[in-house]
Amino acid sequence: MTTLRGFWRNFRGQEEVAVVETAVSPPTPVTQINNLDLDISPNDPLLAYVQHNPGVLDVEQLRLDSPALATMRTAGIRLVVPLVSQGELIGLINLGSRLSEQEYSSDDHKLLADLATQAAPALRVAQLVKQQQQEAAERERIEQELKVARLIQQTLLPQALPALDGWGVAAYYQPARAVGGDFYDFIQLADGKMGFIVADVTDKGVPAALVMATTRSILRAAAERLEAPGAVLARTNDVLVQEIPPKMFVTCFYAVLNPATGHLRYANAGHDVPYRYTADGIVELRATGMPLGLMPGMGYDEKETTLAPGEYVLLYSDGLVEAHNPQREMFGFPRLQELMATHANGDTLKDFLLDQLAAFTGPGWEQEDDVTLVTLQREVASGRWQVASEDSAANLQSPISNSPTEFEIPSAPGNERVAMERVAEVVAGLLPDGRLQKLKTAVAEATMNAMEHGNKYDPDKPARLKVFVEETSIRVTITDQGGGPPLKTATHPDLEAKLAGEQSPRGWGLFLIQNMVDELNVHQDAQHHTIELVMNR
Repeated sequence: MTTLRGFWRNFRGQEEVAVVETAVSPPTPVTQINNLDLDISPNDPLLAYVQHNPGVLDVEQLRLDSPALATMRTAGIRLVVPLVSQGELIGLINLGSRLSEQEYSSDDHKLLADLATQAAPALRVAQLVKQQQQEAAERERIEQELKVARLIQQTLLPQALPALDGWGVAAYYQPARAVGGDFYDFIQLADGKMGFIVADVTDKGVPAALVMATTRSILRAAAERLEAPGAVLARTNDVLVQEIPPKMFVTCFYAVLNPATGHLRYANAGHDVPYRYTADGIVELRATGMPLGLMPGMGYDEKETTLAPGEYVLLYSDGLVEAHNPQREMFGFPRLQELMATHANGDTLKDFLLDQLAAFTGPGWEQEDDVTLVTLQREVASGRWQVASEDSAANLQSPISNSPTEFEIPSAPGNERVAMERVAEVVAGLLPDGRLQKLKTAVAEATMNAMEHGNKYDPDKPARLKVFVEETSIRVTITDQGGGPPLKTATHPDLEAKLAGEQSPRGWGLFLIQNMVDELNVHQDAQHHTIELVMNR
């Protein structure tokens, strides 16, 4: 008997007799066909013939240009009985000559046809069982491979975030499948510097995980020997191009941070452009270069920037910007930039973006690609809004600068504009236009607050301003005569409490301007109330 897949071979004559012993006139045992290796190709005319001619076929009477038929004749096969189940040919019963040397009778043909009718369903069931067993073994093998790949990724991804004095680092990684092609890494370098990597391997699953492991090892080895990010990517590319499988490549962004100064050098191998949050808006950290592993001898553009206190950088993969909502709209780069512009805190940006992504894609979203987010925030040393202690209060009156610009503004409605323009004249040319406009708005709001709530618009109680131009920052203090008990905590405004008279009307302006400057300090004693605005240069 010969099956279409795996073919039954060496169907013994004795076994055929055993099968048909229940018949009235069992045929004489047939010649055994041993060691017959018969593989029928899909385009062999014999297959088409037996599929359209059910019943017992005499090999000697068939006139077909069939390699399989020629092999059967050479092996001594006389009869072929097709096995058909649900209209599908699933095998053949092959019989040699009878030992009695007599011809097969019509009764023999009938018995063989009955045998085929009963054997075909049984054979089909056996084939399905074998197929299920093979599929189960394949699923087990794949699951085992996935376990290995997951272990590779869990081992190679950073187990902890780097602790950098004055910096906040956050990371998020979610593969679209059991294993993915994204990865990120942190590399401790000489002189306290830190390397940051975000990369994306084409494809998913086990092949991507293995390429990820290889790329990570090459990047780390190159970073230990070479200082410049562009050189690190060039070396990684030249090594990886010899190792990576065909039609695969890796996009990668690599940056080196000096935590002491905020200086960031970076290069990009075809990865999505990272974004830097600044007081003037969102800035692209753009550098050009081919993905890793495509062609040898590639060069990589290298750029640099310096992060000021309060600024942060977002590194990400395309799984974020290429996510789609139910209407097939893409999350997109413009949306990401708009969201970042509204969020000044890099430490919480990760959770904020994931919430926005969930709201955009809706419930039941099937993740299309791996999502990776890494944020690097330079913290403001003394906080965005704090109450100065009694010890630091003296610093407000005795600044580091030896020659501050001082002036007084009569407490009258509209004079906040005079104060704003006077400050702008002092610091002209020292700040970018966007940051200068924010400082002017903050000064106007603080001065109006001082004149209205502190001095009660009493012309005999002017608001006193001092402007300190220092090497790294510009500081402006606004003092009024609305003193009181020293403040111990900074109370965020509560509109309902203020309207009900349960909270002082002061403080509302401070809340409004806290995102316009890099630092805001508040001090109050029995005679005076002073706020200090700090804008980093």
